[in-house]
Amino acid sequence: MMEAHLWLRFLAFPSFVCANSGGVMAIAWQGAALADEVLNLGPLALLQPLLRRLDVAGVIDRHLPPDAQLEFSHGQVLSLLLAARLSEPTALINVPEWAERSGADLLWNIPADKLNDDRLGRALDAFFEQRHSILAGITHNVLRCAEMPLDRLHFDTTHLIFYGAYECSMPRPPNPLAMLRGDGELPPAHITHGYLTDHKMLQVGLTAAIDQLGAIPVLCHALDGNRNGHTAIKEQFDLLNQHLSLPDHLLLISDRGTFSAEHASRLSRHGHHILCAVPWHDYRALYDTHAATLSWHEATFLSREQQRRRDTDSSLPREHYELAVLDHTLTDPTNHEAIPCRVLFAYSSADAAECRARRQQNIAKIQAGFEALAAKLQRGHPCTTAASMQRAITRLLGRRDAARYFHWDLIPLTADELAALPAPCKGFRRPTHRLYFTFDADAAAGDDRYDGLSALVTTAPITTSADVLFTQYKEQNYLERLHHQWKTPLAIRPVFLKSPRRVEALVCLLHIALQTHQLLERLYRLRVPTDAPPAERRRTAESLLRDFCVCGVLVNHSAIGPVVMATHPTTRQRQILNRLGLPSVRQTLARSLPPVPTG
Repeated sequence: MMEAHLWLRFLAFPSFVCANSGGVMAIAWQGAALADEVLNLGPLALLQPLLRRLDVAGVIDRHLPPDAQLEFSHGQVLSLLLAARLSEPTALINVPEWAERSGADLLWNIPADKLNDDRLGRALDAFFEQRHSILAGITHNVLRCAEMPLDRLHFDTTHLIFYGAYECSMPRPPNPLAMLRGDGELPPAHITHGYLTDHKMLQVGLTAAIDQLGAIPVLCHALDGNRNGHTAIKEQFDLLNQHLSLPDHLLLISDRGTFSAEHASRLSRHGHHILCAVPWHDYRALYDTHAATLSWHEATFLSREQQRRRDTDSSLPREHYELAVLDHTLTDPTNHEAIPCRVLFAYSSADAAECRARRQQNIAKIQAGFEALAAKLQRGHPCTTAASMQRAITRLLGRRDAARYFHWDLIPLTADELAALPAPCKGFRRPTHRLYFTFDADAAAGDDRYDGLSALVTTAPITTSADVLFTQYKEQNYLERLHHQWKTPLAIRPVFLKSPRRVEALVCLLHIALQTHQLLERLYRLRVPTDAPPAERRRTAESLLRDFCVCGVLVNHSAIGPVVMATHPTTRQRQILNRLGLPSVRQTLARSLPPVPTG
């Protein structure tokens, strides 16, 4: 009954528009009408004008040479595929059915039966040849709309897991050039096993511009599944340099998997700066040397939860960060020149408490495990041998940091010790070894002084304070949210494509989808009144798209062709469109479809 009521509401409010459906011209008119068919544009009412504002189809078509044999341009086809992924992610083979059901075939003026997976696949093949250049062209439009500068960029990698053989996927050959060249000169990334896993995957590097309102993706780059962060950030920087106009003194922020002296020297040679987390074990000795002379100051950065606790005078623990700065020098590995830098030592009260609790938990677990294994060995369990005990101990210690506090040995029993043993129980046998282990309590206590400590290295000018840099680094978590958005609402995985070229092309195309998704959210937050409730000021793109889950048009099939009429939007939909500066559904259809014929 609810579904029927919604359709009747649509029928009660016809308005205006014209269309072309199935290759047949449709005519628009005004007035009350009964509909032969009702289509739910849904989120397309929001997405189509936003994609038009970004000129996605135009940018793609300007980079891909026109072909007189093409019935529809690659820009038309791929922008429609983008809309499909943004509104209702589906496999390529299901796009025609979605386009007909949603009215996308009307908005893009492409009959649904022309959207077969072969046409979509050929468009992805063409896109692959200019993928990085197209991404850069659309990024220019996105940043202009978002009013975002490029003076600070954040980088992180994520992985995409694939299932299937992908036997035609090959490793990328070594790059003989000093700078990586993208587009068609770069073969598709190799879908292969990653480190420490049997899954086949791609590594994808993602760069984003970030401020207090969130992140706007700038560029993505697919790498072989077994590449690490050092390769990823080098190739990403090469592509950024080649395809975007980077400002002087760019600050590139990344996590510890990307840090190296080579990375610092590379950016330094181009006049840019780094801010990187570094592995603690590489800088612990430096900390020990200067620990007594470091000057600590409380950081101004607080998580939203900690801000809330302070604002509401909550009784929950109030955690904080402290910072200490040390001047340091890196050595350029290419010419051995000194690169001045600063090391930012950071202390987290929350992380310190967590480290202590985790250490005690692991110590107790390892100690109980050793005692259980020793008792099992002493009982003479029939399946217990020296070799099986060694395997069990290896599993027990695993990769826990607390393992280094324990020392153990399997000691063979002497003849006198064997003779003194009581007769074994039925089904058991006399043990041949004794498990001896010790726990170094002093070493465990000595590590307490490192709890909660981490380190960052930066070559940023001294005029940028450590407090500001630390706050900027903590905004790295916005990239984690981008990875989540990419893999969940935009459903970059699973990918059902056999050709590695098309796989990488689709990954890059979905980067544009991610840009559109984040731009939608940013534009709304920029235009929300400052006195609006907090929930309204933090509206997400998903919630905005949900507000358009029902947005219908009416279609009448007449002798002169289909007649399409828009329905009135809800008050909430009208408010969203007005704040975003986007046209109404009626205006969108009027811009997308031919005018009413006269005479």
